[in-house]
Amino acid sequence: MKQITCFLPDKQLLDSKQSVYFHEIIEISMIDNVMSDAIIQCIANRSMTEYILLYTGKTPVSFSTFSLERMEQIAIDSGAGLLYADYYEIKNGNRQKHPLIDYQQGSLRDDFDFGHVYFFKTQVIKEIIQTTNGIYSFAGLYDLRLRISENHPIVHLNEYLYTVSETQTISSEEKQFAYVNPKNREVQIEMEKACTEHLKSIRAYLNPEFKQVNFEESDFDFEASVIIPVRNRVNTIEDAILSVLQQETTFPYNLIIIDNHSTDGTSDIIRKYASDRRVLHLIPSGTDLNIGGCWNFAIHHPLCGKFAVQLDSDDLYASPNTLALVVNAFYQQQCAMVVGTYKMVNFKLETIPPGIIDHKEWTLENGRNNALRINGLGAPRAFYTPLLRKLNLPNTSYGEDYAIGLRISRKYQIGRIYDVLYLCRRWEGNSDASAGLEKMNGFNSYKDRIRTWEIQARIKINTNI
Repeated sequence: MKQITCFLPDKQLLDSKQSVYFHEIIEISMIDNVMSDAIIQCIANRSMTEYILLYTGKTPVSFSTFSLERMEQIAIDSGAGLLYADYYEIKNGNRQKHPLIDYQQGSLRDDFDFGHVYFFKTQVIKEIIQTTNGIYSFAGLYDLRLRISENHPIVHLNEYLYTVSETQTISSEEKQFAYVNPKNREVQIEMEKACTEHLKSIRAYLNPEFKQVNFEESDFDFEASVIIPVRNRVNTIEDAILSVLQQETTFPYNLIIIDNHSTDGTSDIIRKYASDRRVLHLIPSGTDLNIGGCWNFAIHHPLCGKFAVQLDSDDLYASPNTLALVVNAFYQQQCAMVVGTYKMVNFKLETIPPGIIDHKEWTLENGRNNALRINGLGAPRAFYTPLLRKLNLPNTSYGEDYAIGLRISRKYQIGRIYDVLYLCRRWEGNSDASAGLEKMNGFNSYKDRIRTWEIQARIKINTNI
């Protein structure tokens, strides 16, 4: 050993018995894993060893026997520019496994979980900082790993190689919405810039040039259809239905409910509204449809309207004007998809954190590029039906809306409405905050895969392949 320089926020976090494994141990300043270019340059300049270990945790860390040798060996074998490993964490006195997920080309989220230990090849960092212009006060570490990924493997060593003491728990929901927190705006602007420069470097960046939409492509009996896929939402479906039927419009619209074989009484509630000519109650013949598949089932129905507008069975439209505002946005903004603004509420419709989700980080110039960095586009979502019938949604129950949004944005403009149109009701039956680590890892891996495919498609566009 002795080929590793260790950087960490406080030397006291490392057991003195394990300090002998490092050539040098150096304290650095960091806040919530956010680092400047200057700190990254300091790390590179102060390391004279072949590898750098960066510990970003706030509590003591203990490395397993021979774990550092293992990291070094796999880094050599794989040619990794950056390596990270699974770990244990002590919670309530018990040691628990904390598995991580593999890094992909589409792992552009700035909150991608590397754990608390980054294992770098020093020469790779030294080469990168030669072209660093010192513009990042917060996105230095994010920019570094993006640039590493352009020419070197980022390797997930899926073995449990270290243990950290109990850390403050941050719910998946808090992480999910961190990028819309106004307090984080300055940080997010830098993250967007770093991501955009990376996309340009790998030739996946798209200029703000959009294909025109022809709204006269087909004739429809209805101008708009609200689509509600539902399974076993006996406590919420009626509120959702009523919020649609209360819409005030100057055009004909209908409501298509795809009842995915509910068994709890949901179907009986839907049948109460069968006499309303605007309500279409569909039950698929098969049992293999997830949310995306239910959407495809609805949009290909002959009575689906020109514009298909989303409403989840848990949620409500914020006012009787929601549908009209969405449809008007298509014509005013000449777009193939519209995304609105929503507010997080409880069952009493009281605002709960993080409150209004408006996605104001979206810009006409760079929205479809920055969309590859964040985990969602917002709600409610609405689509020009003829285009959606050509593309279709993936038959999944997570990420299907994000996938189709990225796919549409590849060629078409996405319109935005920044008024609150939608009330997203959080409860124990629908919140991602209640998802366990294994489930969230699966969700994040899938969205990273969606981004990977989209990046590959955009590279092909730019290279004329």
